[in-house]
Amino acid sequence: MRRIDRMFFKQYYLDCLSHASYLVGDRGTGRAVVVDPRRDVAEYLADADHHGLTIERVIETHVHADFLSGHLELAARTGARISYGSPVSVEFEVDLLEDGRRISLGDVELEVLHTPGHTPESICVVVRAAAGDAVPFGVLTGDTLFVGDVGRPDLLGANGWSATDLARALFRSTRRLLDLPDPTGVYPAHGAGSACGKNLSSKTSCTIGEQRVSNYALAPLAEDEFVRVVCAGQSAAPTYFARVAARNREHRPLLDEAEPVPLLAAADFLSARAAGCVVLDTRDPDEFADAHVVGSLNVALAGRFAGLAGGILDADACLLLVSAPGTEIEARNRLARVGFDNVVAGLGSSPAEIPERARARAHRLTPEEVAALGRETLLVDVRDLGEIREHGTIAGSTHIALSRLPARIDELSPTRDTVIFCAGGTRSSVAASTLRARGFTRVADLRGGFAAWRARYPADRPTRADDDSHAGHAPGE
Repeated sequence: MRRIDRMFFKQYYLDCLSHASYLVGDRGTGRAVVVDPRRDVAEYLADADHHGLTIERVIETHVHADFLSGHLELAARTGARISYGSPVSVEFEVDLLEDGRRISLGDVELEVLHTPGHTPESICVVVRAAAGDAVPFGVLTGDTLFVGDVGRPDLLGANGWSATDLARALFRSTRRLLDLPDPTGVYPAHGAGSACGKNLSSKTSCTIGEQRVSNYALAPLAEDEFVRVVCAGQSAAPTYFARVAARNREHRPLLDEAEPVPLLAAADFLSARAAGCVVLDTRDPDEFADAHVVGSLNVALAGRFAGLAGGILDADACLLLVSAPGTEIEARNRLARVGFDNVVAGLGSSPAEIPERARARAHRLTPEEVAALGRETLLVDVRDLGEIREHGTIAGSTHIALSRLPARIDELSPTRDTVIFCAGGTRSSVAASTLRARGFTRVADLRGGFAAWRARYPADRPTRADDDSHAGHAPGE
């Protein structure tokens, strides 16, 4: 058997979180590691069992902020050791990986590179099909190097490290990765859509050589210029990041991903809501608009569900789910990936069976209806700033990115006619339902989003667009 054939390597990519994790093993010895696992770990265990591998170690490239990692779940299920780079501070027992540490799985060998910058303890893991190979198979870069970008250095904000301190460390770390041979594969922890960088590619792997010529942050920059370029233009971090980072350091309760979600009859469901639970409706926005429980939040399960929900949910709220039949466990597990462990039950009947006094409809307007609105109606664009710069917006609209809406909700009037829009109509339903749950009585959103608007009307190209507002002409002009 060739040495490369003895290596088992698999990337697991979650589109909804733009998250990549890895199972690496040696077929000859059956020894394996998982790197940066998500919290629901059944797929790693099933693949390891199928291929005759024993997971003996979980390697975290850093303390993650964007998802709750599965290191504790894997350790409990397999007895695997948990490893982080040094220095790290966590509540559970870890095997610290110093710079240059080599881990033999048999022929397959892993080499640890200490690459601070995204966080102080960040590491990369060089994978060789056999010890001594001049050209590694690849390097698992965590949040140090992405396809098209590098990890943002501004998320820590504590522990004596400023964004500038970390950016300077990141400069040295990325230049160290450039010492690897050009054919070395690059396997990051995230792809496009992640808030851990600003220019991530939709490709989930590449090579060092490709990044050397195409990644803006790997251009031959002086250190000060690198710091300026990398720190500029970062989006606002989602509100749940700080809480998730803290929980990833804790010896927290484990997720049982197979446990059923209790389903309640309508009367019991409404009683739980009256006792203070928050209703999260995971159906499509159009279904939600037709009939939903009064005061419920709408985050569609399709797409970037966990991240969107994490941005609007209160960390301590008990949650009641309204979901398409059979999707309750999926919704619960995807919420658990971002640290929401307080799903208490789901609705066991159709929302149409909810008594009329507790049922509501939502208004979704067509582009033509929005264009006919008067100047007194406030249009709110909840897309990210980069989307507005690239595609334009509706003239006269105000920009409040969805990630900032909870913090800026006091800037809006509960009694003013308000229309929310996003790119395609999913985030606008999240935002509009959030406002209604806070007592806003005159809120609608644009069905089909800005894509539907642009198919009918010209886009406005504001000369200035920032996270406060952008001015233009009235809708339809």
